[in-house]
Amino acid sequence: MNLKEKTILVTGGASGIGLEAARQFLEIGAKVIITGRNQDKLNAAKKLYPNLIAIKSDVAKEEDAVSLFKQVKELGGIDILYNNAGVGVPPLNLGIADERHLENATYEININYLGVIRLNNLFLDILKSRKESAIINTTSILSYVPSLLEATYSASKVALKFYTQSLREHLRIANSNVKVFELLPPLVATEMTAGRNDKKLSPEKLVQGLISGLENDQYTIRVGDTKAVYFINRLFPKLAFNLVNPKKTDEQLKP
Repeated sequence: MNLKEKTILVTGGASGIGLEAARQFLEIGAKVIITGRNQDKLNAAKKLYPNLIAIKSDVAKEEDAVSLFKQVKELGGIDILYNNAGVGVPPLNLGIADERHLENATYEININYLGVIRLNNLFLDILKSRKESAIINTTSILSYVPSLLEATYSASKVALKFYTQSLREHLRIANSNVKVFELLPPLVATEMTAGRNDKKLSPEKLVQGLISGLENDQYTIRVGDTKAVYFINRLFPKLAFNLVNPKKTDEQLKP
């Protein structure tokens, strides 16, 4: 897939992986639109990279999604929708019934899964009208092996993985030219993981892997440790589970 001169919409693009993706896409020669919930972060991103178009929008809100669609349509539409926005909540003691489990799961599902479907439904006709277009959905290494510390986050990414695979096949059957990519990051060094001492991949390396996968039409893009965990899980699932959930996890889950 050729990325130069494409118009790319990056959700959650004001910081972290999204902002790094915007930077690298701009360097390639793409036109980039970013969204986010924090206007100050959007302003800071725009100051760093003046060629960006920044639109405040929350993927969890239907009215924001519709407004974003209308604004993007007025700008001439897009060629690539990169569903990067995602959230994860701090772990709770999963052995104790607590209404926060449901609240947190609802929050994660609404953004990590339903928010993606919401935007895909809105933008699909525009993407279909382009000669070459794509949807990029960000799942996770945890869609292969669940994390005990991030149980509902893992579940939201499994849901998105199955949806992504089905969407790709539906569009193929319909002879659509819209390509559907799945990006599977390992743990990445972002604000969301700042409190973690585990091995982390830099956003720069992740986006380099993403761009390489896009340019080579590699529809399932595994980067960093995700590659190893994928193969280990196929042959030795218990080992893969223990790699993702080391013994220290037991202590972290205790009240």
